[in-house]
Amino acid sequence: MVLKLLRYVMVALIMLLVFLASALIAMRYAIRGREVSVPALIGLTPSEADRVANASGVVLLVESRFYSPLPQGHIVSQMPVAGAHVRRGWRIMVAESLGPQRVSIPNVIGQSQHAADINITRRGLEIGSIATVRLPGSQSGTVLAQNPSPDNKEAASPKMSLLLSATDNAPFYVMPSFLGKPLENVSDSLERAGFKVGKIANVPGDAAQRGPGIILRQYPAAGQKVAAGTTINFDVSQ
Repeated sequence: MVLKLLRYVMVALIMLLVFLASALIAMRYAIRGREVSVPALIGLTPSEADRVANASGVVLLVESRFYSPLPQGHIVSQMPVAGAHVRRGWRIMVAESLGPQRVSIPNVIGQSQHAADINITRRGLEIGSIATVRLPGSQSGTVLAQNPSPDNKEAASPKMSLLLSATDNAPFYVMPSFLGKPLENVSDSLERAGFKVGKIANVPGDAAQRGPGIILRQYPAAGQKVAAGTTINFDVSQ
């Protein structure tokens, strides 16, 4: 009797498990049946995107508009992204492109870097790359060139690149004359002053009057303007 009762209980439990499994499978299929895949809308116009969204079972909502490289009136971003699974009727948030931003470029050539920065940023632009070059006679930190060019009204990028005159802090000296002096003494003095002794060429000289190692010619020549660290070459007597 007990065995027969246990058999009935086991059968009832098995039937209950089968029923629960069937219910879970049916529920899952029902939920999956209400899910749809989000379509790709970027690059479409709002009217095209609306038709694609409706055909896929979702709703299009233009949430914002901003400048971008895409042509004006095209979808530039979407959320959720294409390929995501959402419930049927889910809202897809998109942003519409206003096209590339067109700005008027100011003329900052000849201005200091600080003044150029003010004139650029107050127009909603940004400083891009900055390069420097040494230009004799120009004041350091002055704008020598710019890109885009001045008064360009069709610039799509909000960034301006500048070419500035470099700050030159190296001191300059007038080259003295070392002719007739012993190379050994001159070399020590030059190295202590921060200069470099370069090529030494031995040339025939009047050894009886001058002796060997006397400077006959120097490069750069006396009177020239030289910077600290300049390499100086000599011709000396044999």
